[in-house]
Amino acid sequence: MEVKERIISAERFFELMERPEYLDRVIELVEGELIEMSKPTRIHGVVAALLTAEIVFFVKRGKLGEVVSGDTGFVLARKTGGRDTVRGLDIAFVRKSRVPDAPDFSWYEVGPDLAVEVISPNNKTSDTHLKVMQLLKAGTRLVWLVYPETRSVVVQTAAGATTLSETDSLSGGDVLPGFEILVSDIFPS
Repeated sequence: MEVKERIISAERFFELMERPEYLDRVIELVEGELIEMSKPTRIHGVVAALLTAEIVFFVKRGKLGEVVSGDTGFVLARKTGGRDTVRGLDIAFVRKSRVPDAPDFSWYEVGPDLAVEVISPNNKTSDTHLKVMQLLKAGTRLVWLVYPETRSVVVQTAAGATTLSETDSLSGGDVLPGFEILVSDIFPS
């Protein structure tokens, strides 16, 4: 079924995503408009799994908060007239003091502390840039853009961006103090 509304709110988006025709699709809500994303590729899944495992182990050991994956939804903006933005993230970390009391079937109403996106060749640069800006505006303190094709990571904060090669170390900075991994370790050998 085609959606005819021009502008969709986060609440309406949640309702739509429960419909059978949307269950197997990857869709985000960007300023009130539905944007369909392509399905992740094998390398995307492998890289996301490797990095998720490292982050989960570190966060769980320190009881630091919650790690989610699999395009979990984050309401990054609510605007007048329903021009809301709900973005899915490959991996995200929310520190303990910001985690809602009990897990439920809704989306996060806060930007994560750390957002990780594994970038596929068909990701549009303009949308990736917009997503990073939306995340930072929503209070995300650290964004990692992981590029399997070049085996590199762009680390983005409000202060700017740094590109790391596979010989560099990826650090959690002040978001995940003590977390560090070689960039090469998040890619398959």
